[in-house]
Amino acid sequence: MILGLGAGWQDREHRLFGHELGDIPTRMARFEEGLEVITRLLNSDEPVTYQGKFFQLREALLLPRPQRPRGPEIMIGGNGPKRTLPLVVRFADIWNGNFLSPAAFEERSVMLDQLLRTAGRNPSDLKRTVMLSLTFGRDMTELERRLSWRQNDPQYASKSLDKVIEELSMNGTIVGTPDMISDQINAYSKVGADELVLQWFDLDDIDGLRAFATSVLPRI
Repeated sequence: MILGLGAGWQDREHRLFGHELGDIPTRMARFEEGLEVITRLLNSDEPVTYQGKFFQLREALLLPRPQRPRGPEIMIGGNGPKRTLPLVVRFADIWNGNFLSPAAFEERSVMLDQLLRTAGRNPSDLKRTVMLSLTFGRDMTELERRLSWRQNDPQYASKSLDKVIEELSMNGTIVGTPDMISDQINAYSKVGADELVLQWFDLDDIDGLRAFATSVLPRI
């Protein structure tokens, strides 16, 4: 089990359950307190007391106790160098970058290395992952069909298919045929990504997902 944690971003999800999302400074302050509370409860076999702005604990004890020392691995997602990456260094076992190009991912990863060393942590102890969108076509004809939405997007409507693919791949999308996608995935591997989390939005297209798995994964 991996415990994935973040500051939140979608207002509708919060309203559905009666929570106020708040502005970004509020979210980040609440997130930092939440991480403090969660890790204290996971790490302590004794009751925990904590007095914060957002959370208060009074002799609280998490039961049953985790079988794994320190509890499940904690994954923190986000790219922000001022708030998020320092929280990754303090609390996380896994970092999940969001929609970063290989160059941007490497830049953030180097920042993390520096922050980890300053905090007395070994950079190799932090797993690095990245979440990306996925647009897959068995061939260029299918890929062009999947990217047909671009005709209604002013940013891409006047551009060739090759140019659209190039720009999408530099902005957090894995896009292309099996050969193209294999090259893009390998580019992330070369800059230190241990794992890719790919978003497949066409949920009813199980055949397409199966084709991606059988044609791309053996190449990785």
